[in-house]
Amino acid sequence: MKFTLDSTASTHVIRAYAPGRINVNDRLLSASFVISSATLVENWAPQRAADISLETLEVALALEPEILVIGTGAQLYFLDARLAAEIQRRGIGLEVLDTAAACRTYNVLVSENRKVAAALLMI
Repeated sequence: MKFTLDSTASTHVIRAYAPGRINVNDRLLSASFVISSATLVENWAPQRAADISLETLEVALALEPEILVIGTGAQLYFLDARLAAEIQRRGIGLEVLDTAAACRTYNVLVSENRKVAAALLMI
């Protein structure tokens, strides 16, 4: 599926999503990553939703987002309640979605100039 979003050249936006690949601006990614409007961290360690932990999310949390969007792959996988509670305790909103929905949500929030980070699994 293709996405269209007006943006400046310095803003990271998701241009297209397909299982196993995501286009960020003009770059094709095929491994899990973390993204914000200004930062792209490739090769994020988790390869499946069960691998997501507070430790692996620190790279996204270090970006100090208002909202953290987590894409759990082809299917929605809920995070451990303690992990979700810790993120919310830090004052960060949390959205956990399948990766396709997470890509769309990230783009909408970026277009609204919200301080958002997304951690996206490629599976």
